[in-house]
Amino acid sequence: MTSFDSKVSNKQRNPTQWLSQDLAGLAPGNFNQAPIIGSASAQPMSPELDVWDAWPLADPAGVPISWRGGELWFALAVSRADDPEARHHLARIHHFHRVESHFKHIGRTLPEALSPGAREWSGSARYENGKVTLFFTATGHKGDSSLSYHQRLFLAQTTLAPDGEFGEWTQPIEFLEADGETYRPANENQGEPGKIKAFRDPSHYRDREGQDYVLFTGSSASSPGTHDGVIGLAKASGGPDYQLLPPLVEAIGVNNELERPHIVEHAGRLYLFWSTQRGVFAPGIEAPTGLYGATAERLDGPWTFLNGHGLVIGNPVDQPTQAYSWWVLPDLTVTSFVDYWGPENPDVTEEETRRARFGGTFAPFVQIALDGDKARLVEG
Repeated sequence: MTSFDSKVSNKQRNPTQWLSQDLAGLAPGNFNQAPIIGSASAQPMSPELDVWDAWPLADPAGVPISWRGGELWFALAVSRADDPEARHHLARIHHFHRVESHFKHIGRTLPEALSPGAREWSGSARYENGKVTLFFTATGHKGDSSLSYHQRLFLAQTTLAPDGEFGEWTQPIEFLEADGETYRPANENQGEPGKIKAFRDPSHYRDREGQDYVLFTGSSASSPGTHDGVIGLAKASGGPDYQLLPPLVEAIGVNNELERPHIVEHAGRLYLFWSTQRGVFAPGIEAPTGLYGATAERLDGPWTFLNGHGLVIGNPVDQPTQAYSWWVLPDLTVTSFVDYWGPENPDVTEEETRRARFGGTFAPFVQIALDGDKARLVEG
């Protein structure tokens, strides 16, 4: 498999465009619908915490490492509050011990004194030669007097013995910045989830030649607009620094947020996955909240959207908001979190039911199968 050609300049390589025509073939209800999450699976893992956006501590190939008879996972978490939407303004990264389908909360990951932002948003984590590298999003600035949506990409490192605890974390380093030409800086002082611009969700990928990359959720600077989401790419250039490269996928005029992008290698191909929500598509595009994806033979594409339209798993038609933030592992098992589960009730407002309907916990894993540019949900 050929890695990304670093000699290709921004002007020479064109990102793959996700177009409204691609999604026009997505018939309502005629897609891989995730199994309905019942009340038993929607119960919080902790009566004190809301948990969402999870990822494993993985080796450079993305395989979760073995730790204490299970695995070590990270997720965003906050103390449970009356309004679960407030979690975005308080989020911190925590870590958990996974044994089979059970997750046990361990604690907050980064010491408060080291955290560079007012909040911590999603990322990824690599384990190699006893060292952990945590890639994450710092949102806002420590000491801010008001809420902002400034997003910056950081990494921090520590040691971890196979059955031990984290050592001392290094000072986080801002390893990548938006250039204002290809990627818009996410520096808004005001906004709301789904409408803000993006420079977040760094996920590590190492190709077969040993070259390290980071994918991220971005917004286009060359074609700015209400719906200008892109999947960004950067290449390790020595030390902690990364060099911006052209986006892998652009959704100009189609979608505002291609969240938590990550790559899985399977059967000699690359598979690129991301999550997005029905409410961030442009007007006139009817597509469900779900896991979307594309495949290519090379990192620099061209990328072919899975199943023609990109949708891999959608929430059930009867429970359109039941889960979100999918993460595909190399064995093609898929995690997500329980969002607003159960049927929607048009007779009450969303605000009235938020706390009762929000799961805020790890969703049951599901399994997918991939065959070329086709993806399906494995039942059972």
